[in-house]
Amino acid sequence: MNHLKTDPAIGMRFLVFALIVGLTFSVSTSAFSHGGKTHSEETFTAFQAVQKATQLYDRLIAAGKLSEGWETGLKTINISTRKTGSKSEYVIQFETDKENPDSVYFFFSKDGMYSGSNFTGE
Repeated sequence: MNHLKTDPAIGMRFLVFALIVGLTFSVSTSAFSHGGKTHSEETFTAFQAVQKATQLYDRLIAAGKLSEGWETGLKTINISTRKTGSKSEYVIQFETDKENPDSVYFFFSKDGMYSGSNFTGE
């Protein structure tokens, strides 16, 4: 007793029901969602800066741009902030006791953008 094959009105009602349900879910999810990072708790943190710096540090070692002594002789990782004019940025320092120079620095803006790296910290 398949009524969909014999009664086209039932098939049409099913199609209308499916469309209503589909539209209800698509409209409700977009109505309750919101845009980008605007909440204060979602800002770029010092911890996230360390995570990004560590990824870059590991890539430099894997690519041979920093020798193995940077990995095996890592002594400390220091986190600080510095202000240059109106800009403020995180400075992540990896310090080793096996290389010269003994530190490499990574810089990130407060919104999470990588702004450079060097051996001087300046």
